[in-house]
Amino acid sequence: MDKKTIYDISVQGKKVYVRVDYNVPHDEKGNILDDRRIKSTIPTLEYLLNQGASLIIASHMGRPKGEIKSDLSLTIVAERLSQLLNKPVKFANCCIGEETQRMKESLLPGEILLLENVRFHKGEEKNEDAFADQLAQGCDIAVNDAFGASHRSHASIVGVGRRLPMVAGFLMKKEIEFLNGVIDHPVRPFAAIIGGAKISDKIHVIANLMEKANVILIGGGMANTFVAAEGYDMGKSLQDKDRFNLARELKERAKKMGSRIILPVDFMAGDAFSEKAQTKVLTAEEFSDPWMALDIGPKTIELYVETLKKMKTVVWNGPMGVFEMKPFAKGTHAIANAVANLDATTVVGGGESAAVVDQMGIGDKFSHVSTGGGASLEMLEGMILPGVTILSDKEEIH
Repeated sequence: MDKKTIYDISVQGKKVYVRVDYNVPHDEKGNILDDRRIKSTIPTLEYLLNQGASLIIASHMGRPKGEIKSDLSLTIVAERLSQLLNKPVKFANCCIGEETQRMKESLLPGEILLLENVRFHKGEEKNEDAFADQLAQGCDIAVNDAFGASHRSHASIVGVGRRLPMVAGFLMKKEIEFLNGVIDHPVRPFAAIIGGAKISDKIHVIANLMEKANVILIGGGMANTFVAAEGYDMGKSLQDKDRFNLARELKERAKKMGSRIILPVDFMAGDAFSEKAQTKVLTAEEFSDPWMALDIGPKTIELYVETLKKMKTVVWNGPMGVFEMKPFAKGTHAIANAVANLDATTVVGGGESAAVVDQMGIGDKFSHVSTGGGASLEMLEGMILPGVTILSDKEEIH
């Protein structure tokens, strides 16, 4: 990695600004439902504390659009973070202002201050200079460990990175190395599994990966568009009818590049978009109203699992069907288990795929499960994230 990490800096006696992604799901009572994003930053925080730093931690939660919303306060995170670090975490009721500045100044080495939700201020998403100035004020150096937010040009990441030397934390380093590594230097054969609802959401991912992957397995709603583009009537199935030409073009381009796009050969169909729907296994030729494809079928599962057995690198982004409904979760679960049991480098690209893996309790069987949905998607598209660009290059900090 050509960007600086926390290994490359001295933090003893310094006040270190750490941008994390603590946008965690919680219920109305303030109980955190999934603390994976908090836990994943602990190695970075403990390393900095052990090196003699004091920490000023910033994060967003939800989309309050520049307004204070009590249900999106980070107070619940302060409590959980304190438990995980086994030490007190001070909390600033506002991420900027005189009182917060005093709290920053009084911090001693080994102490931690968590700032309130940065998105309570309009200056965050607008990347306003005055807001970034106040966030950076009183800090000596910055660490970005918020991979999940690094596709945004916001003040707490890019703005602060323009004012302070900014380096990658351990989570950020791991995310960049895994996602860049598997895409740019995969051990072959290399398969990409792309699912999700619409072809338009993943077109750039498919276009980027077809240049690199030996095989691309398509599932989810977008598979219906690819299949319908070949002349089949997919009944009431979700499909991007105005993207048929694009689907045909992508398949043709993949062929020219020596990459195979493999489509489902059968589907688990329902007569309604409901958990209580009548179900039936159908091939593409057999669809008619009111049937809709809601998961890949048993022969497709078999085909995909057999194809994956030969692979040495696998990247998976997007479910194979409507996994939230039990009758249509089998395909997604089968693919998850198949990838988990491979003797290969296996990466789950955040979002719904990461949620599935977590639900199944098999996250530790993958080489890497990304914490960032949108950020990992953009990296799979071949884009360079603003939160990565802003990091100091190896030769910059002395």
